[in-house]
Amino acid sequence: MKKYKYYDIILGLFVAVLLISNVASSKILKLGPFTFDGGTILFPVSYIFGDILTEVYGYRNSRRVIWTGFFAALLMSLTFIAVGKLPPASGWENQDAYEKILGLTPRIVIASLVAYFAGEFSNSYTLAKMKILTKGKWLWSRTISSTIIGEGVDTLLFVTIAFYGVLPNELLMTVIISNYVFKVGFEAAFTPLTYLVVRFLKRTEEVDTYDHGTNFNPFALKT
Repeated sequence: MKKYKYYDIILGLFVAVLLISNVASSKILKLGPFTFDGGTILFPVSYIFGDILTEVYGYRNSRRVIWTGFFAALLMSLTFIAVGKLPPASGWENQDAYEKILGLTPRIVIASLVAYFAGEFSNSYTLAKMKILTKGKWLWSRTISSTIIGEGVDTLLFVTIAFYGVLPNELLMTVIISNYVFKVGFEAAFTPLTYLVVRFLKRTEEVDTYDHGTNFNPFALKT
């Protein structure tokens, strides 16, 4: 892979956003008319990074970042679970608090990983294909359309797998709709910033990738 100046920085920020969002999602909050998990405040930024990565560096480089984030999230989840299962030291009285906040259940872990995997790859695939179809024009149409699809897949899978049968159906639907509307609205609102970053990276990195002939199999890490 060609050495880029900013690719690794974006990769690091992408993974940081993903991990912070996963931890923050342990709280369900209400913000104005929206009811959603706390991670929703930051998580849409990962889709902005995903759009930028695919638009500038292409699907293959974006795929590497998505997998890096996947394994980082898996490692974080397994570590939290293992630490929670280990006996607390004598005099440490915060075990209950730890389990409530970081004591992730297998169901939450599975929901998070499945939703992330499906949503991010749907987003990246949609943007890469649309870039070819639009011949690189109308970036806004690609970023918003890919987010509508990717965030839709992510939100539906995560909330359903994690909370179906746990939350009342009415609250479940409220969380799904609030999450989805907020995330898509967030992406749309930050479209001007996305334009600025994309233009800067294309000019600085001297790259503008079109995925002609790309193998879009998410498991084809070497192609």
